[in-house]
Amino acid sequence: MTQDHHSLLLEIGTEDIPARFLPGAINDLQNNSSALLKDNSISFKEIKVYATPRRLVLLVSGLPEMQIGSIREVFGPPKKIAFDENGNPTDTAFKFACSQGVNVESLIIKKREKGEYVVSIIEEKGKPVKELLPEILKKIIFSIRFPKTMRWGNRNIRFARPIHWLLAIFNNEIIPFELDGIKSSNMTYGHRFLSPAKFQVKEIASFKSLLENNSVIVDNEDRKKRIIEGIRGLSSSVGGIPVEDEELIETVNFLVEYPFPVICSFNEDYLQLPKELLITVMKDHQKFFAIQDNQGKLINHFIVVSNTREENVEVVRIGAERVIKARFEDARFYFEKDKKKKLYERTEELKKVIYHERLKSLYEKTERIVSLVEFISEKVIPSKRDKVIRAAWLSKTDLITGVVKEFPELQGIIGKYYALYDGENVEVARGIEEQYLPKHSGGGLPDTDVGCILSIADKIDNIVSFFSLGLIPTGSEDPFALRRQALGIIAILLEKQYSLPLKNLILYALNNLKTLFLPPENMEDKICLFFKHRFETVFSDMGYDPDVIQSVLYMSLEIPVKEVENRAYAIRRFKKEKFYDNFLLAIKRVHNILPKEKDYELKKNLLTAESEKVLKNKIDAIRPELNSLIKGKGYFEAILLLTTITEPINHFFDNVLVMDKNEDIRENRLALLKEVWDTAISIADFSRLQGFQYK
Repeated sequence: MTQDHHSLLLEIGTEDIPARFLPGAINDLQNNSSALLKDNSISFKEIKVYATPRRLVLLVSGLPEMQIGSIREVFGPPKKIAFDENGNPTDTAFKFACSQGVNVESLIIKKREKGEYVVSIIEEKGKPVKELLPEILKKIIFSIRFPKTMRWGNRNIRFARPIHWLLAIFNNEIIPFELDGIKSSNMTYGHRFLSPAKFQVKEIASFKSLLENNSVIVDNEDRKKRIIEGIRGLSSSVGGIPVEDEELIETVNFLVEYPFPVICSFNEDYLQLPKELLITVMKDHQKFFAIQDNQGKLINHFIVVSNTREENVEVVRIGAERVIKARFEDARFYFEKDKKKKLYERTEELKKVIYHERLKSLYEKTERIVSLVEFISEKVIPSKRDKVIRAAWLSKTDLITGVVKEFPELQGIIGKYYALYDGENVEVARGIEEQYLPKHSGGGLPDTDVGCILSIADKIDNIVSFFSLGLIPTGSEDPFALRRQALGIIAILLEKQYSLPLKNLILYALNNLKTLFLPPENMEDKICLFFKHRFETVFSDMGYDPDVIQSVLYMSLEIPVKEVENRAYAIRRFKKEKFYDNFLLAIKRVHNILPKEKDYELKKNLLTAESEKVLKNKIDAIRPELNSLIKGKGYFEAILLLTTITEPINHFFDNVLVMDKNEDIRENRLALLKEVWDTAISIADFSRLQGFQYK
């Protein structure tokens, strides 16, 4: 084996770690081991990390036998002190050399800013990697973060679950270390039930195959591939396709060490229940995969990914079918019972459900939503007003049904089914379902106008309410998902191009809240700033440069969201024009000379210089057409028209002293420039574009 072809294997054997802990643990193990090896000057070729419920595995290849050595320079006393006139070393030189553990003859002279100094070159040889690994491996293990950790027995260490064994091998030799009484070795274990015996790993190269022989597929990507192929094959065998779900596949992958998919079935009568209800029961409660036909209709088969071998298939199938029957019976019971009472009959019951101590009940929450949707619909699509109001009154009634109490993830979805069963309008029913969309950043938006308006109303009420209570997102903490909801509002307004400025929405929602309490005085500013930060995120994700975003951010709440994006798009186009720099240089001259907190009145009789009159006439001449273009959303054309003032601006500055000694003349010229700037900023804040900064 050559100098850099050694391998390292670390296996942390544990009790079953929760599936949701493992993706993060894999990332930590990968990144932290890489960083610790580099920090210790140990090179490597590749790092691979694997995880199963019972083990975390680190495999590093291309390791050297010796740590990389280092050479460092230590500056000592000045040359004139370390050596006499004849170049002989003084006592100072000898003392410095002794302190560095070198001979005085090895000292060299190097220049610095303040003169020449004596320098000792210290060459430190690398240590054997095997000697360094015990401490490095301990640090790697303790560097793995988990959402929750625990102590066990009388031990002091903390980990996601109790550690039962540690396997550590370098160059096929054991790396000896100990964690609170747990000693490392070259021994490991197979599958807990199928092959529980301990066995020895003599060579790292055989580790994966040894585990597979003992019913453990340690490579999680390999397990995932087998799971996907298995569920697709079994679904095809019954004439269907799996309802594939990346989140479910990921979870199941980290629940088993030896995946073996098993096809199961259930009584067709259950297919009369809503599709989403059946899928939720199978996925969220049992981790089973539903199967559908080519038209997306469920069939009466499902797949369970067992942690066993083929000979146990029948036992797995019988158990899974028994469990799913019981769960489906529970679901049917709640569904049929709920249908006996219409959604609108549940409205009064909302008064008994506290939404929040200071925000009162779900009934008061519903009243605020109804008020908001009435306001929004009248602004954007009055023809939908009655349907949106009806959907708003019913929007929270499914939260007190048996199905949603048992399966909270079906809120809105099950409400749609009940609404349709009650004979409600289809748009009303779909609006109830779509009120919670988008469910994550970049997620699907509501399809219907009723759903969009209801979603906006629900989200803005949440944001304004919790902000007013002081429950504002800080750092990484956002327990009420207010950032996601703000992004959702912006996404809907962008997609639907509703003519509704966000500030109007915020002010109405704040006023709506006054039925409960008076929001703090500065609340409007805080919420507006919060939304502006979300605008930066949205536009950045859309590919706009930071300076372009800043140039339109000041108006982001004052005009419809789509118009903000249209202006940003126009500015991005404008930056590619050849006259872009000349215009910005001119408008910068205007912006930089203006007082920031003082306005002046323009008096035409004080415009005496020819260049003043030309500039004033030019502004007056283009303003009507400019306003017409802005009104017609022709922002790029408006910018092109605005650039025609470039030459008059430059001519003005070249021929006029703005800061004239005569106060009236000076203030009048500043008033003219303020008029120029106000005209420009009606399109965008050009001072924010690249190369421009406020004083």
